[in-house]
Amino acid sequence: MSIDAYRILRAAGALLTAFGLAFGLAPAHAPLSGAYAQDAARAAAPYRRAAVRARTGKTPSRTPAAAPAAAAKPESLPARTPFTAEDDAVAVVPGMPDVRFWADSTADFTNALPAKPGPWLALSSGGEDGAFGAGLLAGLSASGKRPDFSVVTGVSTGALLAPFAFAGSKYDEAMRKDFTTITSADIFEVGATPESFVDTWPLKDFIAKEFTPAMLADIAAAYRRGRRLFVITTDLDAERSVVWNMGAIAAHGGDQALNLFRAVLLASSSIPGAFPPVLIDVESNGKRFAEMHVDGGVGGQFFVAPAQLMAATADYRLPATALYVVADSGLQPDFQVVKRTTESILVQTVGMAVKVDTRLMLDRAYLVAKRSGVAFNVASVPPNFSAPSHGAFDPDYMRALFQVGYDQGKGATPFATAPPPYPAAPAAPASSPQHPEKTGANR
Repeated sequence: MSIDAYRILRAAGALLTAFGLAFGLAPAHAPLSGAYAQDAARAAAPYRRAAVRARTGKTPSRTPAAAPAAAAKPESLPARTPFTAEDDAVAVVPGMPDVRFWADSTADFTNALPAKPGPWLALSSGGEDGAFGAGLLAGLSASGKRPDFSVVTGVSTGALLAPFAFAGSKYDEAMRKDFTTITSADIFEVGATPESFVDTWPLKDFIAKEFTPAMLADIAAAYRRGRRLFVITTDLDAERSVVWNMGAIAAHGGDQALNLFRAVLLASSSIPGAFPPVLIDVESNGKRFAEMHVDGGVGGQFFVAPAQLMAATADYRLPATALYVVADSGLQPDFQVVKRTTESILVQTVGMAVKVDTRLMLDRAYLVAKRSGVAFNVASVPPNFSAPSHGAFDPDYMRALFQVGYDQGKGATPFATAPPPYPAAPAAPASSPQHPEKTGANR
């Protein structure tokens, strides 16, 4: 491991320590924690991806580049304009009051939906594992079975994938390129800022290059036809998730809309503490101020509807014809004898928490779909995927995962109709003595 990589890993460990406190304080039902913390560990260090994906010592094809002189980091940042919770509750983007709503507002959510029901697609967080979802969509296009989704939602890496999923198969080649050739050099620069452990000016530049005015025009046209593209960020000041109506942003047109569209994508994938937050200018009660937005994964692995409507006690029915969820992560446990280091303990713990959270959210989405009388479809990284990863955003790893997704998407059964089964307990060797005290059988 390089010295720089080790520095980032130490930084990520410090960040995850803070998240660990959140684990202990958060309610058991909260979909908090896993996604963005795991992404922080992945993006910040070339750590082991799974027990079967052994490190080989190979370094990525590129290393994070040095920042331009203009991007020199200040010792401190300007003070933020003060505002109140009341100000933030009714704040709007200047000139675009219709482009977002709170993710816990059931009325705003309902009003934002298409007039006609259709299939919905929810894309999860997952860092470089977004290559699986990209491959799956490309495979569906190749097979001719890709639905024309009426609603597409994206969180974190799913937010970067969502515009491609929404804009259609004409963007499949650009999607493949983005999710198979990107490296850590395209995501972050080694070195702390006053707000983060690394600088993500490369990711900002990458988003500006890939999400073009032409794509926004296509997204705006689909929005006017009644389809919806939602990307989720987290308003850190309010501790609330925000749903951005990306089609409405695109329909406004002009540089302001283009810049906001890109800023939202950057914010949704900005792991708090590891990556810098994104400040978004808003106005309310006669004043202008900037909200602090971070990774949408803070509020959950993926987004289908407000939590109140997803609750087991709710009677809400999705106005959809089918629900598709792409979980860009593996859900099986990966055995490892954990090293006695802070980083190893935290990364292994967070990795487990992500899988637990994802499974709980999939179970809830499945129940909502059944309650609504619509078909449930889910795809996740197969448990037998075993390509090695040589670091964060390793193109070889991502190409292998894209191909797995592509083959699955092109195959006869790209989606399962129920959440993946929970893994069975490992079988003990026949010669092993039984220890009833470990099962609680003697209590």
